[in-house]
Amino acid sequence: MTKRAKLSRDRAVILAVIITLVGATLGCGLSRDVLLLSTPTPSPPTPPPAQPPPQATTIPEEPVAVLQSQVEAVYDQAGAAVVNVTSVTYVHDFFLNPVPQEGTGSGFIYDDLGHIITNYHVVENAEELSVTLADGRTYPAETIGQDPTNDLAVIRIHAEDLPEPIPLGDSDDLRVGRFVVAIGNPFGLEGTLTVGVISSLGRVIQGPDGRFIGEVIQTDAAINPGNSGGPLLDLSGRVIGVNSQIVSPSGASAGVGFAVPSNTARRVVPELIAHGRYPHPWLGIEAISLTEERAEIFRQAGMEEIVNTGVLVLQVARGGPADEAGLRGGTQLVRIGRYQIPLGGDIITAIDGESVADFQDLTIYLDTQTRVGETVAVTVIRDGQERVIDVTLQERPA
Repeated sequence: MTKRAKLSRDRAVILAVIITLVGATLGCGLSRDVLLLSTPTPSPPTPPPAQPPPQATTIPEEPVAVLQSQVEAVYDQAGAAVVNVTSVTYVHDFFLNPVPQEGTGSGFIYDDLGHIITNYHVVENAEELSVTLADGRTYPAETIGQDPTNDLAVIRIHAEDLPEPIPLGDSDDLRVGRFVVAIGNPFGLEGTLTVGVISSLGRVIQGPDGRFIGEVIQTDAAINPGNSGGPLLDLSGRVIGVNSQIVSPSGASAGVGFAVPSNTARRVVPELIAHGRYPHPWLGIEAISLTEERAEIFRQAGMEEIVNTGVLVLQVARGGPADEAGLRGGTQLVRIGRYQIPLGGDIITAIDGESVADFQDLTIYLDTQTRVGETVAVTVIRDGQERVIDVTLQERPA
């Protein structure tokens, strides 16, 4: 091989090597570029699907509308017959000048003759009375009858075009939880309506004369000073109670109010209109409630035949119902602490078959379940033996 041929061959080999190297280099570059292009660009994280805003629970409109329309109807029907009662009494100042003192309460029209039911404590000792109707008319009023025990009174106005009287409902047909409406004049604000429910039934409260009022209705409908004597109504617009008292440390509504039952008013009001008073049945005894502690004290004092519950007869009124029927009072005067107590009398444990646990039970039964002139069967324990004695009730002396 000539020298020139050899040189040409070497050049060819070098050229081939260069081409191969360049091709490899370009191939790596192309491959890297392809890789970069084929790798997807990372995208920002996809947010979770948007949640719809929370929906408020929808109260069915129909029941609410029905209740609302019932309350409105009660006010429309009965509101015009609820009145504002203003009483005036006179006291004397230091110079003996008469100074009027004014009190206010509520009431409601009972009949077409202008009789109005209210509380006894609203008109107690009043020397002047006036009634303002819902339409603004004001009339002088007179007291027709009063019953301090049940905190009821009847007054009367003489006026034309009186609103329709509010009918009395049946308070024996009530249940806890039923809606009630109170209408009155709290703090002198005429025609105020409040709504609540019957919280309890059969409560016992004290009347203005210190005696017990039984079967009272408890409600959480707001009752405040000035509501006294106004009606507590059911959703049919019937009076089921006469608002009377509240329990409140502040003197304003604390959600515990009491109303005298309509059936008590149904029993008492006709007597107040006819006679000016209500004749309360009277057994004619002085008595004390028995408890376990008292029974033990009486045993230690020598009264062996005694029980832990019931009513111990201390004395019977001479010529009274118990005396005429043969009930016995105490025969032995015993000093217990600062007191002298006659022991040995009959122990009343039931009346007409209804158990009597204490004097409160006895009083409430007589006042709510009996009338003057009726005969009741009184179960007593005498000398350790049980016996039943019939007693004809008389009217309680004033």
